This record gives sequence, C-alpha cells and structure tokens, in this order.
Amino acid sequence: MTTETKTKTYLNYINGEWIASDSGKTAESLNPSRNAEVLGSYQLSSANDLDEAVVAASQSQKGWRKLSGSTRGDYLFKVAAVMEERLESIAETMTKEMGKTFAEAKGETARGVAILRYYAGEGMRSVGDVIPSSDSEALMFTTRAPLGVVGVITPWNFPVAIPIWKISPALIYGNTVVIKPASDTAVTCAKVIECFHDAGLPKGVINMVTGSGSVIGQGLAEHHKVDGITFTGSNNVGKKIGSAALNRGIKYQLEMGGKNPVIVTDDADLDLAVDATISGGLKSTGQKCTATSRVIVQSGVYDEFREKLLKKVAEITVGSGMEESNWMGPVVSEGQLENVLSYIEKGKKEGAKLIFGGKRVSTPDTTNGYFVEPTVFEEVSTNMIIAKEEIFGPVLALMKVDTVEEALEMANDSEYGLSASIFTTKVRNMLEFINEMDAGLVRINAESAGVELQAPFGGMKQSSSHSREQGRAAIEFYTSIKTVFVK
Repeated sequence: MTTETKTKTYLNYINGEWIASDSGKTAESLNPSRNAEVLGSYQLSSANDLDEAVVAASQSQKGWRKLSGSTRGDYLFKVAAVMEERLESIAETMTKEMGKTFAEAKGETARGVAILRYYAGEGMRSVGDVIPSSDSEALMFTTRAPLGVVGVITPWNFPVAIPIWKISPALIYGNTVVIKPASDTAVTCAKVIECFHDAGLPKGVINMVTGSGSVIGQGLAEHHKVDGITFTGSNNVGKKIGSAALNRGIKYQLEMGGKNPVIVTDDADLDLAVDATISGGLKSTGQKCTATSRVIVQSGVYDEFREKLLKKVAEITVGSGMEESNWMGPVVSEGQLENVLSYIEKGKKEGAKLIFGGKRVSTPDTTNGYFVEPTVFEEVSTNMIIAKEEIFGPVLALMKVDTVEEALEMANDSEYGLSASIFTTKVRNMLEFINEMDAGLVRINAESAGVELQAPFGGMKQSSSHSREQGRAAIEFYTSIKTVFVK
C-alpha cells in the first residue's frame, strides 16, 4: 500500500496534454473520513475548456476509427497493464476520496482492469452479418460505424469501474471520448486518465474536463460536435441530459436510480438471505444504484429473519475505509450525510419503527468524518417516502407480507426497476419472480447489488433510458448499424 500524503493540483486532460482551466479556478477534494485532509485540487472548468476538449476529440476521431479493431485493442491492453501496476495506489485514492473500504476499492480497480481487457478483445470480434440478397449477383452484409465523439458523464460511487465500462467500449468501437467525472472523485478519475496517457493513446482520443455539472455536463449534451452521451447519476440530472440530447437528435444512454427490493420467502435459507441483504444494502455505505433498500419478508419467517439480521448488523464496524478492521466507511460528503439523516427523520415522522441505528456516528475516530450508523426500519408501508425514494445510504426498510404474490406486487410498486433479488428454494417461486419482476437485473439467492462485466446491465421504468451497458450489449449504443449492398 502506498502512503501518498502530499497534495497537488490536477489539471484537465485535453489533446494529450495536462492543461489548467482558463477560468483560473480550482476546488479541493476532501477525505470524507477526515474532512480536514485535502487530497488534491481539481479544475473548475469553463465552457471554453470543454469546447477545446470536444474539438480535440472530433479532430482525432477520423484517424482513430481508421485503425483496425485489433490495434485499438492493443492500446486498451496497454492501459490495463498500467492500471494493474497502479492498482493499490488508485484504490487508496478512491478510498480516501469517496470512502468505500480499501478492500472494496481494490476489487473495483481490479474490475476496471478486467473490463479493459474484455473490450480490448472486442477488437477481434464480429461486427456484422452476411444477409442473403434476393439478387443472386449481389452481396449484402452489415457492419457498424462509430458514433463519433462520445460525452461520458460519471458518478462518484464507482469512480473507476463506471468510467472504464463507458470509455472502453466507446474507444474499441472507434469513438473518441470527453469525460466529465463527478467532482467528488475528480482526483481518482485523473489517476485513471493518467493510465491512458502513459499507455500512449494518440492525442485527442480521450479527454477529461472537470467542473460543475451545469457547465460541463450539460455543455457536453448541448455541444454541436458531440455525437452521443452516456450518463450515470440521478434521475433529475439524467432527464435534463436526455432532454438536451433529444433536442439535438443525438444518441443518449441514461442509467439512473433504483429502489431495489429483496424478497425472502418462507422456504429461504435465512442465513444466506441475511448475509446477502447486509452485503447488498450496506456495503459501500449503501451508495450503489443497485443497493438493497426494501426487504420484503414473508410473515412465516419474519421474526427469525429480523433477529438474525439485527444480530449481524450490530457486528458492523464503522470508520475509515483505510483501516482493515472497519467494514463500512463514511458517506461521500457532508451534503450526502445530511441527505441520509433527513430521510431517517422522514421515516420516523411517517410512522416507520426505527429498530437499529439512525444516527451520525460520533467517536474519537469519526468526529471529523461523515459517518452514519447502519440503519434498519420496520413497519414500513409502500406509501412512505423511505419506501419510495432512493436514499443512497445505509438504510434498510423491512416490510412484512403473507404470500409470495403479495411480495411481488409490493416489489413492483415502485417507479424504479433496476435490480431485485429473491431468496427461495422453490423453483416455482424462482420462475414467478423471473417472469413477474419489473427489473433489468434479477438475481436468485444472491444480493441485488452486482453484475458481471460480460453481461448486459441496465434498468426498466425510471431507472434507465432502456438501453444496456457492459458485455456485448454495449455495441448497440456506441455504434450504428450500416447495411451494405454490393452489386
């Protein structure tokens, strides 16, 4: 593990160079475990900075797309090798910048390496089909064309994996990229982009501009030289980005919120269900779009499940993610802490019964950080705010039902449809869940949070623009089909 302590000012990355914003303004990135610790400063960029980055990406795209897929793949393999060498350093920065435990951060960075290698291999895979023509003297086939310049807007909760799973397919299919990372993890993103720079990618193929969402994020969606936008974040911001892209007639991809349920049936393995509920709902301090939020338990096992859950939750240690003894770190910022605590107060006011946690952690080791206790409510009804709105914190809502059918109806009673899981040993329950659950990711006897990199990922209803990321599905967004007829 590295022990970097000095801070520096991180610059924008435009056309292969590290460049300060013409605004002359920067902001500090703080450690949510010790908010007096400055990890570095990042640029508060202007519209001029963004324009420079987009123009660089546009000018480099023609040359990049002319390279063979295998050559573009070779570049991604080199990036993966550089990132693997720096895995612990990047992971440490992630933990110190957004709070998740060092073990989780290392796992996420390793996943980023694996994603790069997966998409590097895409350069050698099929991109079309031969289709029989009604003309016996003609050849007809499909190929794929890149969009051009892709704007990438990423959140702070997965500051390595999400940028990588957007950038990698964009590049392998012949696009160039301008990324606007979340300000809360701008330093981590800069360290990711350093890997691309040091791997020797051609100038302008990848660019990074940091700053406010209203200037840089919205500016990407509105820029006349941007040909596609991929966004992960809140519903409110996502809809603004999608609206701007729609008005320009460009392709857009939105992955947004979730209010993810887990169903525990009378026949479930309760120990497995408890462990998965805690892992899915409280790891990363609940700051995952796929995190378990609603826990719907059949009445026959409710009391036993509740007892086992509370016993395990009581064992959770909260503190700095850099300490191996801590299982859960802080939330990302003071604003996020206030948001989570406000939802806990709303739950109590609406009549939900608080049975564990619910307060800011206050110990000598946590007083300067944004720590909140793992929190469990019961007697939660579907009309309560804590059962409807995404909290993005370590809060579980227990809900009791009599039948599996009632559980499914309750699970689907949400504007979101990202992920869901069920714990059962009956095939009938499994099949009914698979068929009836309105979610893009359904998992059986496994936590709601998690998807393998080679599989499509995305939500239904208000969780998504109904496109899919990761795996081979990524080609559908980052390219357009071109049908070719040769006489």
